[in-house]
Amino acid sequence: MGRPDGERGTRKDLVFYRLQTAKSDLKAAQILIDAEQYKGANNRAYYAIFHAINAIHAVKGKAYKRHKDAIGNFNKDYVKNGIFPREMGRKIGEAEEIRHASDYDDFYLASREESERQIETAEEFIKLAEAYCKNQFESEDC
Repeated sequence: MGRPDGERGTRKDLVFYRLQTAKSDLKAAQILIDAEQYKGANNRAYYAIFHAINAIHAVKGKAYKRHKDAIGNFNKDYVKNGIFPREMGRKIGEAEEIRHASDYDDFYLASREESERQIETAEEFIKLAEAYCKNQFESEDC
């Protein structure tokens, strides 16, 4: 479904739409943890991170369909170059592993503490991603 006026959005629109999607996923993670649905909270926290990564890629007009490619290129282009902290790169990798286990391992037991850490990582990363994206557009004077 497109915009009502039939026009396509700008690159900036896409970036901030993806950041909003990340925030929406984060809110869903918080609702799920309150409902003691820890596997679901881990899933939504990871997707909050994933959508924020895709927002960062969109700043430069890049897009990746596979999670592995989006995260791998984020690490190569942004973590390795020091734009984002190495520790954040490690936390993102951990969030991906936990999300995978939560979604696909039948006997995986997710805990509240683990879900809280995933949500904290997502909150921290979204703040960093939003600051980066805003800074990029301000420097372009869009």
